[in-house]
Amino acid sequence: MRARPHVRTAGGREAGSDPGLRNPEKDGPQVITPAPTPTAPTARAARPAATDPDQAHREHSITTWALAGRGGDAEAVDLFVRALHRDVRHYVTYLGADPQAADDLTQETFLRALGSLHRFEGRSSARTWLLSIARRAVVDSIRYSSCRPRLSDTGDWEAAAERTQPRDLPGFDDGIALGELLAALPENRREAFVLTQLLGLPYAEAASVSDCPVGTVRSRVARARTSLIAWLDEAEQAAPARSAA
Repeated sequence: MRARPHVRTAGGREAGSDPGLRNPEKDGPQVITPAPTPTAPTARAARPAATDPDQAHREHSITTWALAGRGGDAEAVDLFVRALHRDVRHYVTYLGADPQAADDLTQETFLRALGSLHRFEGRSSARTWLLSIARRAVVDSIRYSSCRPRLSDTGDWEAAAERTQPRDLPGFDDGIALGELLAALPENRREAFVLTQLLGLPYAEAASVSDCPVGTVRSRVARARTSLIAWLDEAEQAAPARSAA
């Protein structure tokens, strides 16, 4: 609760306890001195800003490599691919690809990107541009798969996500697979959460990848976070019961 301002008269006497006793002619004009705003001891630490210098430098370097690769610089192309290969594979995996499909879609994404690199103008970061291509590759793959019978049954994408996701994420119990939790989210909320919270894209760039307004991305992330926290709480409450049994 905000502290009440201290009101003192020119003579130094505390005023405000009984305004009726104050005599303006004798005491002079009121001087209001605001009390310092107390610092909340339990204030939540702010998330790192999207404009972190190291991250901004990395994004700039990747975009520079992409632009250089557009001009035929083979070394720049190699650096561009190496810098973003992991992000692309994680992204297509989280969108629902099984392990084999994730590898194929990652390769397809880079083939498409390198084939159209001459059209990249740097209006967005190279990573945002590449993840947009990855998203279209996943959508095309889903459409193609829905038109033909599935010939073999491979492992679920949750298993791939679990293998690629560190087990010691702060805030997540070691016994709970992040992939399993993400799989339970609606697809659009899962994508927004992965782009912004796991891959670290600014909300504006995530909106560009998902082709939706920034406000929509923020709403999806907030709802995804609420669901994940609720499920984690349920799992923590259920753990003692399972141990007792």
